[in-house]
Amino acid sequence: MNHRAALLRIIGGSAKIGAPMMRLVGSRITLARPATTERKLSKKKAAPTKPKPTKSKGGTKSSGKGTTKGGKTPATPSIKPICTNRKARHKYEILDTIECGMILVGSEVKSLRNGKCQLDESYGRVRGETLWLFGCDIAEYPQATVWNHEPRRPRQLLIHRREMGKFVGQAKEKGLTLVPLQLYFNERGIVKCQMALCKGMKLHDKREKLKKADARRDIERAVRRGR
Repeated sequence: MNHRAALLRIIGGSAKIGAPMMRLVGSRITLARPATTERKLSKKKAAPTKPKPTKSKGGTKSSGKGTTKGGKTPATPSIKPICTNRKARHKYEILDTIECGMILVGSEVKSLRNGKCQLDESYGRVRGETLWLFGCDIAEYPQATVWNHEPRRPRQLLIHRREMGKFVGQAKEKGLTLVPLQLYFNERGIVKCQMALCKGMKLHDKREKLKKADARRDIERAVRRGR
């Protein structure tokens, strides 16, 4: 084996992982810098931070479900009035009110959606353990044809038993009158009746009430003019 072959054999034996590499330059053997392997740096997971609220002209924005843009809360759905008993507040003194449900048929509900109802001559009365509404005029629904309802039929009102005993009991003991004030659709689209516990007003009471109403209107006009 000649000298160059021996050198090549020595170089081949040094090619191990992590060992310094040798290379032949002319008749010399020199050490070459070993190739470095890339190390993967472990990335530390950053702790999650809470988003800071951003301020705008309308207020502070929030990611919560209860707020909208500008920091304003969504408006709650309101009731939709159907008809009002306007004469009740002129004839009676309202002492207490209560909300009642009503048992209706389909044609009556559709007619109420069109506002076809009158409460001027209606009143409440107790039959057994239930409360009924008399004199309420709900007009017929034209598309119902032969399946239409009777416009002025008595209609049962739905009320809790505990409230029934308290509300109706006062009417019987003190000789008060049960009068409907208004019919309306609540936020769920269900027909409700607002019943009132009323006391009949005498002639001088009505005159005094009219005087107070006139004085209140005069004050409101004076305030508007002063602005």
